Amino acid sequence: MQKLISGLSQFQNSDYRHKQSLFEELAHGQSPQTLFITCSDSRIDPNLITRSDPGDLFVLRNAGNLIPRHGQASGEAATIEYAIKALRVQDIVVCGHSQCGAMNAILQTGSCDQLPAVAAWLQNADGLAQRTLQRHGEQSPERMLELVIQENVRMQLENLQALRCVADALSNDQVQLHGWAYDIGSGKVEMLDCEKDAFVPLSDAAFSEINDSTSGFA
Repeated sequence: MQKLISGLSQFQNSDYRHKQSLFEELAHGQSPQTLFITCSDSRIDPNLITRSDPGDLFVLRNAGNLIPRHGQASGEAATIEYAIKALRVQDIVVCGHSQCGAMNAILQTGSCDQLPAVAAWLQNADGLAQRTLQRHGEQSPERMLELVIQENVRMQLENLQALRCVADALSNDQVQLHGWAYDIGSGKVEMLDCEKDAFVPLSDAAFSEINDSTSGFA
């Protein structure tokens, strides 16, 4: 806790002062362009890895970056609806990450026996392991985890599109969906190229090329 308190003091005396005008503007409201959906994992910092400022990202986090299926009332559905209808975000990113504990639990039968709430939550990814096997076949445990993380991004993008507010926004060209997979150790990000149905390295050039050819979800 002392580290947090010391950090808060440094923020107030340094970072805040450097961006005081931005914070004063944000005090009157927010208008983020992107809804960023990612895992609760402490190693993931959306603003850090995207070098974005406060106010740029509307962030939704939970174990495994999961979107409950259509028809289920949830905090996730409410957050997504608010982002689209009230904030009118232009982009939604679903970002998985390497060594995800939630995805590893899905692959390890019985790993959540002592965590009933976690086990119930992970039912939002039912069928994920089987989908991965069907797409890629048997793999080493390490490779299977990487592939499950990617397949989960695909599944959650599908769950997003099943939400009425997202479907309406897509049909009106209000929003675009993006699937990312972030590698903690290297700092690299891969994005889902829907035309190739594969994850490819994300760069400014690659994004522009893919975005110009097809939005993939619109």
